[in-house]
Amino acid sequence: MILRINKRKLCSLIFFFCSVNLVFGQVKFSNNFLEIGVGARAHGMGKAVVASVNNADAGFWNPSGLAGMERPFQVQFMHAEWMAGIVKYDYVSFAKQLGKEKKSAFGLSVIRLGTDDIPNTLNLVGADGSIDYSEVTGFSAADYGVLLSFARKIKNTGFQVGGSPKIIYRTAGRFATAWGFGLDLGMQYRKGQWSFALVGKDITSTFNAWKFNFTEEDQAVFQLTDNEVRESSVEITRPRFILGSSFNTRKQADKKIGLLLEMDLDFTTDGQRNVLLSTSSVNMDLNFGVELDYKKFVFLRAGVYNFQKVKGNDVGEGSRLTLQPNMGIGFKIGSFNIDYAYTSPGNVSDVLYSHIFSVGINFKQKVRTKKILEVNPEEPKEKKKDKSTNFPDFIEQID
Repeated sequence: MILRINKRKLCSLIFFFCSVNLVFGQVKFSNNFLEIGVGARAHGMGKAVVASVNNADAGFWNPSGLAGMERPFQVQFMHAEWMAGIVKYDYVSFAKQLGKEKKSAFGLSVIRLGTDDIPNTLNLVGADGSIDYSEVTGFSAADYGVLLSFARKIKNTGFQVGGSPKIIYRTAGRFATAWGFGLDLGMQYRKGQWSFALVGKDITSTFNAWKFNFTEEDQAVFQLTDNEVRESSVEITRPRFILGSSFNTRKQADKKIGLLLEMDLDFTTDGQRNVLLSTSSVNMDLNFGVELDYKKFVFLRAGVYNFQKVKGNDVGEGSRLTLQPNMGIGFKIGSFNIDYAYTSPGNVSDVLYSHIFSVGINFKQKVRTKKILEVNPEEPKEKKKDKSTNFPDFIEQID
């Protein structure tokens, strides 16, 4: 009878383990939630933005881009949902220029990917085989990322440099928690209509230290099913490097139509992946994006990335190269940017295409003016009256 009850409990755990897989994933590809990316603009352009990004999103994509902000203070929001709203992805960032010369900038970014209200049915079935639904509780499996960014322009060189130390926190209810720390570094070089970038993500490798908190009852179920009961483990996120270049036809603000093209080369070092160029040690993928704007009011975007080799379905059919197309649209209304993208998490998930929205607010700097009374020292304080012209204003003088 005891064995029968444990089997029932094991079946009730299936949904839980499927949800926790969003958090644990594979050790090789840890912190996958940070590969999804932020901002509907970037998603619409196929994530090809490291050379052109110059708003609060730069703290995530390329921290050096914060130094090129057009407004002194910016806020960005993003929300996305997958699997009929089961999985939610939220992002908010703040960025501010520093100093009178505005050559430096600071940013704060917060990211959350989570599944909430997961049923915990471990205690659904009692020792006597009875079912008690009041014992069913809920918990969340979520990943959090906090990035503190700083960027600065190098005087009279066209270079901008920046960095983003980041803190990772991952949790699966009361069952497991993890802390991780990492560092991203970036550089941009702007020359005329061209911009070039180099970004190193997890440059020192990011280590996630997991701690598991299973009760004796949980451990008994694991042992019964020949599963290993761990007390702790460590995940490692290997460095990745991105080379980017962009070309912007817009030189003057009064030009009606502008065109931005960008291409990024994404190099990973965590083992062989199914990407455009793949080896056992280093892989390379290609991101390409285009943005067309009219008077900087409406923006049309498109991009491709996530190149993969897929085996054919028919007998004798060889593998073929596939890619993921994205598209988006944006509007700039006063101090607000409203962006939309039709995209998918791509190589980090099997989720089909979904809708991503983001909103940006650009705050203007308050200009304080002082009234200055100019006094001409050569001019006398009180003008002497000219007796010869001492007539009322409405009387004309006759020569």
